[in-house]
Amino acid sequence: MSQANLGRVIERTADPQRVALFGIDGDGQARQVSYGELDAQADALARGLLAAGHRAGERIALLALNSVDYIAALLGIMRAGLVAVPVNLKLPAAQLNFIVADSGATRILCDQARLAQAPQAIPAHAFGTPGYAALLDPGPLAAFEPGPQDQALLLYTSGSTGRPKGVRLSHASHRWVIDTRIKATPVGQERLLIAAPLYHMNALALALLALASHATTVLLPQFSARAYLDAIDRYRCTWLTAVPPMIAMMLREQQLLGATDLSSVRVVRMGSAPVSPGLLAQIRQLLPTARVINAYGTTEGGPVVFGPHPDGIATPMHSVGVPHPQVELRLVDGEGGEVAANVDGELQLRSAGMMLGYHRRPELRPFTDDGYYATGDVFRRDEQGFHSFVGRRDDMFVCGGENLYPGDIEKALERHPAVQQASVVPVPDDIKGAKPVAFVVRRAGPRPASEDELRQFSLQHLAAYQHPRRVWFVDALPLTTTQKIDRRALVEQAQRLLGA
Repeated sequence: MSQANLGRVIERTADPQRVALFGIDGDGQARQVSYGELDAQADALARGLLAAGHRAGERIALLALNSVDYIAALLGIMRAGLVAVPVNLKLPAAQLNFIVADSGATRILCDQARLAQAPQAIPAHAFGTPGYAALLDPGPLAAFEPGPQDQALLLYTSGSTGRPKGVRLSHASHRWVIDTRIKATPVGQERLLIAAPLYHMNALALALLALASHATTVLLPQFSARAYLDAIDRYRCTWLTAVPPMIAMMLREQQLLGATDLSSVRVVRMGSAPVSPGLLAQIRQLLPTARVINAYGTTEGGPVVFGPHPDGIATPMHSVGVPHPQVELRLVDGEGGEVAANVDGELQLRSAGMMLGYHRRPELRPFTDDGYYATGDVFRRDEQGFHSFVGRRDDMFVCGGENLYPGDIEKALERHPAVQQASVVPVPDDIKGAKPVAFVVRRAGPRPASEDELRQFSLQHLAAYQHPRRVWFVDALPLTTTQKIDRRALVEQAQRLLGA
């Protein structure tokens, strides 16, 4: 057995009859699979791919909603020494085709609904069809033995600022991630719920951690607030992972929330985007006995970055923690010098969980000369070492000579009791260069706030130059395909509204 192979995360000395996955389909029906069955399915695909002539290092694309078959295929591809390429199926056809071509994938594994989306130039097999069954070759497998630089995964970023970038991840880096997380976060006795897409690191890393921990996972094909709440109730889920917009949408289901038993939930891990104090307070009100983890990670740098304070000091509500003991961190200014406490700086990190680099993009230089990954995320560190997310360096804009980070303004607006979510974007201004405007989702309640009230509220909690010049109310904020707020769409919407 190859313990170094990321596809071999299942511990074969543990109970093979334990339920590995409850795979829920679009109709709410569950497919239950044990660890022994999942292990055999992964081996069968690996043997079949090798018999079909694939060689170590070749790329195999995955184009499907979350499912048992997706997990088995992911493991099987890596066991064979091939590179799994999870593709964002919500992308426009041109970007989807670009990713498949850019990755150099020589085969596509997909679900039946996505078969028509698959580029015709390479073979594609849909889960559950005779063609896919013919690819499988049941039997024992001697898994590929990877070296330190051998690649396991190729994950593409969303491409919101240009064409998608392929992030090359090694077997060694993400075995280190799993081993490190298991020691800090034992989940073997938990029942985890995953609804975020497996082509995104948030869900993918947790799925691998759950399998390595021999835990039971409830896997939704994709997120919907009603299905998410039903799964918690029906399967008594204890561990949730989500991004803030998912929880915000769940909180809007007031009637269903009142009829759902959420008492099983013990941990909520929030990641991929900052959690506002207002949203955090609502989660704690809804799940008073659950521990809320405000987490941070990147596809390039991995999910192991911050952790609890070594002296047991409680992590402040707004913070993601202190540097993990096995991760080197620094905050730097525009000149590359390290900044003092309570001064904004770009986060740079170095650890065993980092990517190998970008696929076929030699013009990009994500690493510093001394080997740190420059994240592009701006943080602030307090005197006790706790780090708090300020915003993306790319999101920062200048208003009248002052640097503005949308996150600072959003946090202020979300302190208002009538605000559920806020998103701030820049629009052009003849005098200031750019000025902030805000989109707000109101919280359910008897008294909605007005635009003028929120502008006056922001002036009480922010510098005058930071306050949003306009506030528009929306039912929901637009999301990208990875469930993050789509700021580019909001900029376009703001310009249309101002033009009108």
